[in-house]
Formats: sequence, structure tokens, C-alpha cells
Amino acid sequence: MDRLDHLEHLDKHLVDELALVARETIRDELRQQTRKQRRKAALYAASGALALYAGAALALALGLALSLGLPDWAAALITAVVLGGAAYVLRSAARPSASRPTAEHEGEIAAGRDRVTGGTAPGMPPGGKGPAGYPPVPPVAPGVAPGGATGSPPPAGVDPEDPRHR
Repeated sequence: MDRLDHLEHLDKHLVDELALVARETIRDELRQQTRKQRRKAALYAASGALALYAGAALALALGLALSLGLPDWAAALITAVVLGGAAYVLRSAARPSASRPTAEHEGEIAAGRDRVTGGTAPGMPPGGKGPAGYPPVPPVAPGVAPGGATGSPPPAGVDPEDPRHR
């Protein structure tokens, strides 16, 4: 029996060592991936900064070329309008508008589905024919105001359809 207790202790020790090695290996792998991701992010940031400077140089060249035949203020104004138009076109390309439906939206329109987030309105059955889980509401008698004869709403917590409260 003592021999089995000794082996049980060795098993626990072995499991602890394996868990420690696994944790260290995972930590090292995560550190390496983090280093690679930071380097990649720094390169993307540097690329973006250089692209910004290249765009500024291009705008300056356009303005200087226009200023050869126009007054300086008119060349700057035309350059600003061209850059603003390019920014508007890029923004429009990045964000679909309601007038330009996407392919997914066109399929929904063709299928006759409503534009409700999540597919159907809350409380509606899949067919969309009527409220699910709500009892039918009895019609109001003609000429009777919703709050009763006086037109005032019932007090809070009182069921207007209960005959005890009429």
C-alpha cells in the first residue's frame, strides 16, 4: 500500500511539472506573437504616415501647377475642392447608403421581408401574421372613450375591463 501512495505522489508531481511546462510554452508563444503583431502595427502606422505626406505633396504639386495659370488663392481653392470631392467619393465607397442597397438587402426586398433588426418584429410569429403570445384585445364600443365616460384614464394598477371598477 505504501508503494502505491508513493506512486500517487509521483503522478501528482509529474502532472504539476507538465502543467508548468505547458504554461511556460504558451506564455513564450504568446510573447512571440505579440512582438510580431506590434511590429506589424508599427509598420502599418509608418506606412499610413508616409501615405499622408505623399498625399500632402501631391496636393501641393496640384496647387503649384494650377497657380501657374491662375491666382494663388484660386489654385488653393480648386485644390481644396478636388481633395474634398475625393474624400466624399471615398467615404461613399466605404459606407453603403440607403439609396444604394447591398446585394443582401436586395435579396430581402425580393423576398418581401421587413427591415427590422434581427429579422422580424418582437412578439411576431415567423409568418408575421399577428402577435404571438398576446391575447386578442376586445374592440371598443362605438362612442365610448378609451378611458370611460369621462375620458380620463383609469388609475394606475386598475384593469379597465374589470367590472368591479366601473
